[in-house]
Amino acid sequence: MANIKDSLKRLLELDGSYGGCVVDSNSGMMLGAEGGGPVNLEVAAAGNTEVIRAKRKTMSALGLTDGIEDILITLGKQYHLIRPLSSNEGLFIYLVLDKAKGNLAMARHQLASIEKDLTV
Repeated sequence: MANIKDSLKRLLELDGSYGGCVVDSNSGMMLGAEGGGPVNLEVAAAGNTEVIRAKRKTMSALGLTDGIEDILITLGKQYHLIRPLSSNEGLFIYLVLDKAKGNLAMARHQLASIEKDLTV
């Protein structure tokens, strides 16, 4: 089991990782962050909290009872990955990855592993 700081350090080890954070989706506040590069992680944490809320509201309206594994936002030069914690649905991990340097499949695989090991 890993704490937030150790988990975020693992995120930075991913090829192409700019940084990431663990976010409370109830408040939009970060519990921890590492890196960031061209992305202001505090602003991203608050904004992606709204993404999570909107997706959950839509799923509820559709009667979907499945959980969110991850949400991928693809930009011209970056991937933004949002992964709710299975152990605490009020928290999520947010990762920013450079498209040219990163491997999306490997990042998703590693993010799942990090999420499973994280204890809060």
